[in-house]
Amino acid sequence: MAISEIAIVAISKMFNSNIPITMLQFQPPGFIQQAVNTSLGKMVYYSAVNALEQQLPPLIFLHSFGGGASAYEWSKVYPAFTNNYRVIAPDLIGWGASAHPVRNYVVDDYLTTIAEFISLVCPSGAIVVASSLTAAITIRLAIQQPHLFKALILVSPSGFDDFGQGAGRRIPLQVINTPFLDRLIYTLGAENEIAVRSFLERFLFANPSRLSPEIVQAYLACAQQPNAIYAALAFLRGDLYFDLSLYIQRLTTPTVMLWGKSAQFTDIKLGQRLAQLNPATIEIQEISGVGVLPHLEMPEIIIGLLQHYLVKNIVSSEGNLQF
Repeated sequence: MAISEIAIVAISKMFNSNIPITMLQFQPPGFIQQAVNTSLGKMVYYSAVNALEQQLPPLIFLHSFGGGASAYEWSKVYPAFTNNYRVIAPDLIGWGASAHPVRNYVVDDYLTTIAEFISLVCPSGAIVVASSLTAAITIRLAIQQPHLFKALILVSPSGFDDFGQGAGRRIPLQVINTPFLDRLIYTLGAENEIAVRSFLERFLFANPSRLSPEIVQAYLACAQQPNAIYAALAFLRGDLYFDLSLYIQRLTTPTVMLWGKSAQFTDIKLGQRLAQLNPATIEIQEISGVGVLPHLEMPEIIIGLLQHYLVKNIVSSEGNLQF
């Protein structure tokens, strides 16, 4: 372990000696682990060392769901914003280094714990960047508790059952729900390096050559965390899916959708259709040449777009961003 890594781990232990450091190795230099307690257990998050001493506006990055998901998903993007924002990147409950309670996860679990997390870490609200199904859950939460959100910048937000058309499930329910067979599916599909690489290449990246060995190892390490199977199977079964179109018209928080033109499962036409339901609040930006994870595939593009929507936008008298 390099000296800089030892220092980061030491700081992490100083703030919370019970936080596992397994996933810290996949975070950028200069970031430490901290944690807060939610109703479903400890929620780990990553923030820059300098954020401990500076009073900066909070900028939260929320990762998507799926085998191996974690805050690593945004790790190539958020270091670019540490000079001007208090960057906060949590591992959601059931994922990464956070608590993995043994339970049948439902949407309310994430509506509750994400709200608890924001209330504890930045009670005055934050700008939130999120992706995929988590982004859709964030929209629902912003409708329920708008005081927690200054603005939303969302990558391909989808409830995976939008307009009544299921998009995410690829394995029959009777197979996923079969005892022992569900665990075998997870072991072969998420805890296997070859399978992880194949899935990322085939479904999440538009250009497989952009997939690095580090990305594969980070996803594999997250998938191998104790009890990681429970949240992953809830996503795979569709227990977390819902129809975002039934909620999005009530959204009042200024929102930008960033959508990879080559995204599978949820293509750009879905994004356009969702945005049209609330054009006064939502702007949509199409991104060519990327798939479901543009922030991992071409992070420099996402950094530029985020800077555009964060730095160059006008702040209203109420303190909300006007996109």
